[in-house]
Amino acid sequence: MGITLLQWNQPNTVYLLVGSLLYLVGTFGVTMVCNVPLNDALAIANPDSTDGATLWAKYLADWTLWNHVRTVASLAAAALLTFSFCG
Repeated sequence: MGITLLQWNQPNTVYLLVGSLLYLVGTFGVTMVCNVPLNDALAIANPDSTDGATLWAKYLADWTLWNHVRTVASLAAAALLTFSFCG
Protein backbone atom coordinates (compact mmCIF):
# COMPACT_ATOMS: atom_id res chain seq x y z
CA MET A 1 0.00 0.00 0.00
CA GLY A 2 2.87 2.35 0.69
CA ILE A 3 4.19 1.96 -2.85
CA THR A 4 0.69 2.63 -4.15
CA LEU A 5 0.67 5.95 -2.33
CA LEU A 6 4.06 6.84 -3.83
CA GLN A 7 2.79 6.05 -7.33
CA TRP A 8 -0.54 7.84 -6.95
CA ASN A 9 -0.42 9.26 -10.49
CA GLN A 10 -0.32 5.80 -12.11
CA PRO A 11 -3.46 4.43 -13.79
CA ASN A 12 -5.71 2.25 -11.62
CA THR A 13 -3.94 3.23 -8.39
CA VAL A 14 -7.25 4.10 -6.74
CA TYR A 15 -8.58 0.59 -7.42
CA LEU A 16 -5.42 -0.96 -5.98
CA LEU A 17 -5.59 1.17 -2.85
CA VAL A 18 -9.32 0.68 -2.25
CA GLY A 19 -9.06 -3.06 -2.96
CA SER A 20 -6.18 -3.40 -0.51
CA LEU A 21 -7.95 -1.43 2.21
CA LEU A 22 -11.17 -3.35 1.67
CA TYR A 23 -9.30 -6.63 2.03
CA LEU A 24 -7.50 -5.53 5.18
CA VAL A 25 -10.55 -4.04 6.90
CA GLY A 26 -13.41 -6.09 5.45
CA THR A 27 -11.75 -9.48 5.51
CA PHE A 28 -8.86 -9.58 7.94
CA GLY A 29 -10.22 -6.90 10.26
CA VAL A 30 -13.68 -8.44 10.53
CA THR A 31 -12.13 -11.84 11.20
CA MET A 32 -9.95 -10.55 14.03
CA VAL A 33 -12.48 -8.18 15.62
CA CYS A 34 -15.74 -10.09 15.14
CA ASN A 35 -15.33 -13.76 14.24
CA VAL A 36 -12.39 -14.75 16.45
CA PRO A 37 -14.02 -13.47 19.68
CA LEU A 38 -17.21 -15.33 18.75
CA ASN A 39 -15.22 -18.52 18.16
CA ASP A 40 -13.33 -18.08 21.43
CA ALA A 41 -16.55 -17.63 23.41
CA LEU A 42 -18.05 -20.71 21.81
CA ALA A 43 -14.93 -22.77 22.51
CA ILE A 44 -15.25 -22.32 26.27
CA ALA A 45 -19.03 -22.81 26.44
CA ASN A 46 -20.49 -26.00 27.84
CA PRO A 47 -22.50 -27.50 24.96
CA ASP A 48 -24.76 -29.43 27.33
CA SER A 49 -25.91 -26.40 29.31
CA THR A 50 -28.80 -24.01 28.74
CA ASP A 51 -26.31 -21.17 28.49
CA GLY A 52 -24.44 -23.13 25.83
CA ALA A 53 -27.61 -23.52 23.76
CA THR A 54 -28.40 -19.81 24.11
CA LEU A 55 -24.84 -18.89 23.16
CA TRP A 56 -25.00 -21.19 20.13
CA ALA A 57 -28.18 -19.50 18.85
CA LYS A 58 -26.61 -16.04 19.23
CA TYR A 59 -23.30 -17.26 17.81
CA LEU A 60 -24.96 -18.70 14.73
CA ALA A 61 -26.76 -15.46 13.88
CA ASP A 62 -23.78 -13.18 14.61
CA TRP A 63 -21.15 -15.38 12.97
CA THR A 64 -23.26 -15.80 9.84
CA LEU A 65 -23.76 -12.04 9.55
CA TRP A 66 -20.03 -11.32 9.85
CA ASN A 67 -19.18 -14.19 7.51
CA HIS A 68 -21.42 -12.61 4.88
CA VAL A 69 -19.66 -9.27 5.41
CA ARG A 70 -16.29 -11.00 4.92
CA THR A 71 -17.51 -12.75 1.79
CA VAL A 72 -18.81 -9.57 0.16
CA ALA A 73 -15.65 -7.67 1.16
CA SER A 74 -13.44 -10.44 -0.23
CA LEU A 75 -15.29 -10.55 -3.54
CA ALA A 76 -15.25 -6.77 -3.89
CA ALA A 77 -11.55 -6.59 -2.97
CA ALA A 78 -10.70 -9.34 -5.46
CA ALA A 79 -12.65 -7.57 -8.20
CA LEU A 80 -10.96 -4.23 -7.49
CA LEU A 81 -7.49 -5.76 -7.30
CA THR A 82 -8.04 -7.74 -10.49
CA PHE A 83 -9.25 -4.63 -12.27
CA SER A 84 -6.26 -2.65 -10.99
CA PHE A 85 -3.85 -5.19 -12.48
CA CYS A 86 -5.72 -5.90 -15.72
CA GLY A 87 -7.69 -2.73 -16.37
